Amino acid sequence: MQISPSLLSADFANLEAELKRIANADWAHVDVMDAHFVPNLTLGLPVVEALLRVSPVPIDAHLMIDDPDRWAPGYAEAGCQSVTFHIEAARDPRTLARTLRAAGARAAMALKPGTAFAPYEDLLPELDMVLVMTVEPGFGGQSFMTDQLPKVREVRDAVKRHGGEIWVQVDGGVSGPTIEQCAEAGADVFVAGSAVYGAEDAAAAVEELRALVRGHHH
Repeated sequence: MQISPSLLSADFANLEAELKRIANADWAHVDVMDAHFVPNLTLGLPVVEALLRVSPVPIDAHLMIDDPDRWAPGYAEAGCQSVTFHIEAARDPRTLARTLRAAGARAAMALKPGTAFAPYEDLLPELDMVLVMTVEPGFGGQSFMTDQLPKVREVRDAVKRHGGEIWVQVDGGVSGPTIEQCAEAGADVFVAGSAVYGAEDAAAAVEELRALVRGHHH
């Protein structure tokens, strides 16, 4: 059960300090948005490279961008330990996942709320993680979409069938009230933005979330 605080809710003017606030987390979740795939523009590879130099925890790069086939490998090569591309944007996800793994990163596929998982189940052997978005990607601070929990369950069941060490990540509106539902549905990596960075003590917020999911093991 891993906690990956999202820098989308952090102070962009003080990212090194904000990373240090979550030194007890498992990952730092970095949202890369290109204003094309999603209606927002956040940060890109130069900033991620700078974060990699100062982050006390490994970086979980979530690429909400067009043409990940072209751009995602650079994030793996830079040293991101996990790189997530959106299945809706990838032209050749199998090759892309293999390229990410060859570059030393965990390869992950993300699904928007409106995207079904079943058509992509055959990609599981190429993947290390599946991200089920529990909000429409683009902006932080949105409300959790309970209707995505069956998809989390579906992914977890498929992972059990296929075997292998594949993590199931949830991202969007994950907080104290919703994180246990996610764990019960089969998630084991939890992205939390405002629930962590909106707290006075971000490290304590990470521990609180971790305590809430500790009892749910699959």
